Amino acid sequence: MTAVDHRPGAATASTTTPLTTEAPGPLQDAREQLRSAVELLGYDEGMFQMLAAPRREVTVSIPLRRDDGSVELLTGHRVQHNLSRGPAKGGLRFSPEVDLDEVRALAMWMTWKCALLDVPYGGAKGGVAIDPRRYSTSELERVTRRYTSEIMPVIGPTKDIPAPDIGTDEDTMAWMMDTFSVASGHTVLGVVTGKPVSLGGSLGRASATSRGVVYTALAALRHVGCEPTSATAAVQGFGKVGRGAARFLDEAGVRVLAVSDQYGGVHCADGLDLAALEAHVDETGTVTGFAGAQPVDQATLLALDVDLLVPAAVEGVLHADNAGSVRARVVVEGANGPTTTEADRLLEEQGVLVVPDILANAGGVVVSYFEWVQANQAYWWSEAEVEARLADRMASAWQQVLAESTRRQVPLRTAATCLAVRRVAEAHRQRGLYP
Repeated sequence: MTAVDHRPGAATASTTTPLTTEAPGPLQDAREQLRSAVELLGYDEGMFQMLAAPRREVTVSIPLRRDDGSVELLTGHRVQHNLSRGPAKGGLRFSPEVDLDEVRALAMWMTWKCALLDVPYGGAKGGVAIDPRRYSTSELERVTRRYTSEIMPVIGPTKDIPAPDIGTDEDTMAWMMDTFSVASGHTVLGVVTGKPVSLGGSLGRASATSRGVVYTALAALRHVGCEPTSATAAVQGFGKVGRGAARFLDEAGVRVLAVSDQYGGVHCADGLDLAALEAHVDETGTVTGFAGAQPVDQATLLALDVDLLVPAAVEGVLHADNAGSVRARVVVEGANGPTTTEADRLLEEQGVLVVPDILANAGGVVVSYFEWVQANQAYWWSEAEVEARLADRMASAWQQVLAESTRRQVPLRTAATCLAVRRVAEAHRQRGLYP
């Protein structure tokens, strides 16, 4: 295990070279967003350095014995970006694209997300460079348990609480919880969130991110003068977030014209039959080949003439080369970092309202917090209670970001980042620097 502990005092070093030379990608976008907020808030370079650098990084080797007896070596990471407002919180993803810079960026966005929604956590993220589609359930369990054992010194209900992300699910969280609990000598329900309800998970957690996306999408549509029942939408990504978002949009009266996944997309000018599409996906594992629609590629989907576009897959799908073709009036980021910095500028110039990820997809971390609270109290809420509290949190955050955007005359992303950065910076200043 390799660990680097970036103490707050160390982040005030005079050189900025380590924070400004990375290649274009999510980390550069995250730091540019932070830089804009720091300048608007009037903070000094030392504060930028402290907030731009992760507090702690852990990289581990994960030897895996495959089902055929061969041994393969995988690499995993866990990055804790900031701990000023509480224990770290963030998902664990299994994806072949995982690298340390991606995890750093995602951990930073988690810090702002938690602060913006006033959840008493700092931001973290984890990842293993693996394509879970190529491995059996038994192999994925072994990977998860070994990864958990390697990062065990830095996680726990008062240290860092993982949750599901791309390529992981409630089973992954059950394995992590069990591994941690066995090593601790007693059951520790609060070490992860997104667990099965039978193991201390929260009702409403599985759909929370999707519901949060739709709460903000409906509010954003109304803000631009578009009544949801007369609106159209396209959803890029049909996984944990996109599938639920499409369903909830449909239930709210929005006509979902197109969706896509990693294999392709489908489009129907009259609106997709979401129930039939979900049944098709459950049977085949993909939206492609759905008889009730025509094929559409991702580039065409992103440029469809719709009121609402929800990128709900991975980072960087809206970039300098395709942002100019976006015709949606509103973009609501269901994924983390789907819009690059240059695409942001282009969309603003086109008059497109972009609802940023740290607001739009924060429903998951809000209900993860609710799950953590319930586990610590050993008292569980009804699904109706969870959804009502989530709706209140999302509505409050939307109003705060909108007010800040109006007051500062800046895009919603800048307003949201300013609100979040200010809360984290205030917590850091009140705690002070440990010598």
